Amino acid sequence: MKQDRTETWVAGHLALTLLAVDPRGLGGMHLRARASPVRRAFLDLAPEALQPFLRLPPTLDEAALFGGVDIAQSLAAGRIVLQQGLLSRPGTRCLTMAERLPRGRAAQLAQVLDAGSDEAVLLLDEGIEDEAAPEALTDRLAFRVDLDGVRALDIAELALAPDEIAAARARLSDVDCPDDALVALAVTAARAGVASLRAPLLALYAARAHAALNRRNRLENEDLTTAVALVLAPRATELPEEDESAEPPPEEQPPDDDSPPPEDSGDPMALPEDMLIEAMRAALPEGALQALQARNTAKTARGTGAGARKRGNRRGRPLPSQPGRPSSDTRLDLIATLRAAAPWQKSRRAAEPGRSGLILRREDFRVKVYEERSDRLVIFLVDASGSAAMARLAEAKGAVERLLGDAYASRDHVALVAFRGAGAQLLLPPTRSLVQAKRALGGLPGGGGTPLAAGLTAAADLAESGRAQGMTPALALLTDGRANIGFAGPGRAEAEADATRVAARIARLGLPGLVLDTNTRPKSALSDLARRMGAAYLPLPRADAGAISRSVADALGG
Repeated sequence: MKQDRTETWVAGHLALTLLAVDPRGLGGMHLRARASPVRRAFLDLAPEALQPFLRLPPTLDEAALFGGVDIAQSLAAGRIVLQQGLLSRPGTRCLTMAERLPRGRAAQLAQVLDAGSDEAVLLLDEGIEDEAAPEALTDRLAFRVDLDGVRALDIAELALAPDEIAAARARLSDVDCPDDALVALAVTAARAGVASLRAPLLALYAARAHAALNRRNRLENEDLTTAVALVLAPRATELPEEDESAEPPPEEQPPDDDSPPPEDSGDPMALPEDMLIEAMRAALPEGALQALQARNTAKTARGTGAGARKRGNRRGRPLPSQPGRPSSDTRLDLIATLRAAAPWQKSRRAAEPGRSGLILRREDFRVKVYEERSDRLVIFLVDASGSAAMARLAEAKGAVERLLGDAYASRDHVALVAFRGAGAQLLLPPTRSLVQAKRALGGLPGGGGTPLAAGLTAAADLAESGRAQGMTPALALLTDGRANIGFAGPGRAEAEADATRVAARIARLGLPGLVLDTNTRPKSALSDLARRMGAAYLPLPRADAGAISRSVADALGG
């Protein structure tokens, strides 16, 4: 294990060295590591060619990054005054807390990378679980390094003299890259499930920088295997399988005494695909792909590259204006700005006798702020099985109608899913219309088995669909029984196992939830189900429409 951590450290510093050789071609590095002495030591040992690090927090506005008109100075000077953006300064662009970088800002930085820059980009990603830096940036950066688990004891100092990196930079343009090299890298990427079309080209740039660093003017197998390990392996989504369709090489015949000796092709890079696949296998730590697949499965709408922000489907409620600078991200509140500047006009004119008119300072500017909220989707999941099914459905429909009565003010959409027999049925698609709800909520026969897993699956699918439309889904489950119909058919043990798996999926979605137990006596099985779903549990033996609607509103923040 220690050897693996040391190898991660060594590979990371080799990637930094290659980045110092060719920052324009390789773009930069995505470094996943929490703020710690290990991360600080990793950056301190970076080559001098990457220094200084220009730290850019995710909260910087467009003018601070790219430059533009300084409104306050322009008003004070009576002429247009331009301010210089941070990106115009030399040094590696080091974006701290990259997992919180807004999508719009990430797109602008991606355009800077596409235009070509001699300055590398370093994304410091401190995300937890499914939080990650925006893919629009990480896809354009050659290297991905994860220092999770690396300790100070695993640190090995690897440094090249600045003149060696300068010599490699000068030699870079002379390195010959045969067409076969890009083909081999593209085949390797495809067999490893790498979806990005940029990845093989970035790997070729890494191989070329490695050859220049080793004083070679032509790519060799060592350069390609290093590029596969550093660029393609961290992007792999499946383990490359052996190519069973390849025909075995023909057996060599003993040479004729009169035949001339075979000529040496002199190509040190003949047919390297199998060798690159083996390099890919060797570079992947045990369990790495399984962890990656689990993280991809658990991804939800929170992993957008913008921290905990949510996409709203309407503009939002205006809040009191706040001090700030107007930019493309903010809107100037002119009235609040004039109100803030008015009390100081007399003292400012006394300090500047030659000035006339309104005198504004930077601290006077106020910008508009909006609280952007997504419409809520309340999904009622009702157990229509058993003898009391009709009563439960009737009360659930009454609760739906009560909630829809206040839907316009609270921006609630309501949906109703019932499950019985062999599956689940969507009785009411998401709506805010009380008239439509009354028309759609007709009679549904009750009784039969309890396909709880099918009902939870239908509710989870509906929640994901609503979230994709910008709504904030919440789930209310109304039942009195335990699952006895699974995906494969009747069987209590299998049904409960299926329900447990779907409950874990709902928990990963992070839905606000409520499980209403309508039994005369509370059931521990329903309490356990609520815990697995990450939902609240509420025994409600006399579940009338009023009690249900009040409970849902209280538990789900209505």
